[in-house]
Amino acid sequence: MNEELVECRYYETGEGYLQCQLCPWHCRIPPNKAGICRVRENIGGVLRSLNYAEVTSAHMDPIEKKPLYHFHPGSGILSLGTFGCNLSCKFCQNWEISQGRPPTQHLEPEEALALAQKGQRQSGNIGIAYTYNEPIIWYEYVYDTAQLVHEAGMVNVLVTNGLIEEEPLRELLPYVDAMNVDIKAWSEDFYRKICHGEAWPARRTVEIAAQQCHVEITVLIIPGYNDSDEELEKIFDWAASVRRDMPVHLSRYYPAYKFDAPSTPAETLRHAYQLARQRLEYVYVGNIYIDGTSDTRCPECGEIVINRSGFTSQVTNLTEDGRCKSCGAQLNIIT
Repeated sequence: MNEELVECRYYETGEGYLQCQLCPWHCRIPPNKAGICRVRENIGGVLRSLNYAEVTSAHMDPIEKKPLYHFHPGSGILSLGTFGCNLSCKFCQNWEISQGRPPTQHLEPEEALALAQKGQRQSGNIGIAYTYNEPIIWYEYVYDTAQLVHEAGMVNVLVTNGLIEEEPLRELLPYVDAMNVDIKAWSEDFYRKICHGEAWPARRTVEIAAQQCHVEITVLIIPGYNDSDEELEKIFDWAASVRRDMPVHLSRYYPAYKFDAPSTPAETLRHAYQLARQRLEYVYVGNIYIDGTSDTRCPECGEIVINRSGFTSQVTNLTEDGRCKSCGAQLNIIT
């Protein structure tokens, strides 16, 4: 049975161990053990994927739920997730699947494509989003499935923490149409103590991916941890250096998993929104309703081009090629 598990990509053989090269951890994995992600195991001297084609969640979601506000607004997308993660954030909202081993259903890449195509016929599904847990550690399945989806003329979306090495990222990117990358903080200290990882790989992923596909980022703001002006300004200045028109989502934190700090106050999010808007053209607040922070406005003339209520988008003032109908400005929106 173990020999039937798919062999992982990106690893090297050492003396008495295998060294994974997929993400910045570069785990040295002894026999019959798995890496930090808990899904890439050394079995008989071969690194094998424990979660290939193993799906914990499969749902049709609004694209806005990823969140992606500037990528086919108003569309639905088949969302698939598995188990495992290469971080262990103390505030994880999906810890049951990221840190645990929940029940799964087996869904081969060809079956995932067929499910996506069924959704396309029935409800206009645009493709597959790899989400819910960390899709990077599902690399082999995502890579195989994404190729099929791409060849079928549908789209692939990653919702990721961005912790992947450059070579596997660049190999996957030709099949990826959009990404939302979590930027959990600027501080390396925050990543080490709260997420048990590093900050810089996620930023590098954004910088590379933004050259090849549509990218939006999400910043979960946790009071007392990553909400200082200095911390936020560093994130926003960096984001603007990548693209001033890259959409940035500011998300409200709620207590979860091992974190019981109070929820983020609305005023903190309003203040962060104002700091971001001084530097970036498109900023949104999520997980809480704050008037004026969900709609998309043209940065040239100020007209609303997309109205939003929850995860529902209504395109009101946008041409099919992504221009503002009022002033003709080209916007960073894929329709």
